[in-house]
Amino acid sequence: MLKTAAALAVFVLHAAAWAQATPVGLWKTIDDDTKKEKSLVRISDSGGVLSGKIEKLLDPNRANDVCDKCSDERKNQPIAGLTIIRNAKASEDDPGLWTGGEILDPNNGKVYKLRLKPVDGGKSLEVRGYIGAPLLGRTQTWIRVE
Repeated sequence: MLKTAAALAVFVLHAAAWAQATPVGLWKTIDDDTKKEKSLVRISDSGGVLSGKIEKLLDPNRANDVCDKCSDERKNQPIAGLTIIRNAKASEDDPGLWTGGEILDPNNGKVYKLRLKPVDGGKSLEVRGYIGAPLLGRTQTWIRVE
């Protein structure tokens, strides 16, 4: 009985640790310029492909903003509820890294290539948007909410 309980505890801890080592979950974004909390983004997995949607803008004055600078089907859509991450997949070459997708910056309407990397035991997420090579871009650190 004691062995079964110990095995179950190890399994639960391992499963919880694995879940935290993925980008899947709810994240708080931080504004690059003001360093203030900006939004909540939920990243979800569908068959090994990640997508991320803005659930909430944290500035009540921006709650009804739309993506007026977007150039695709997201143009003039409310930013709250907007899918900003598409098609990220786990890297075959680098465990713990998700690539191959794209991220939209609703402030300028531009779409960038994407790299996601959980850090600090999955408590934070490095989100890198870039053009061409990963060196040409910027990285934000998002904070896990759940």
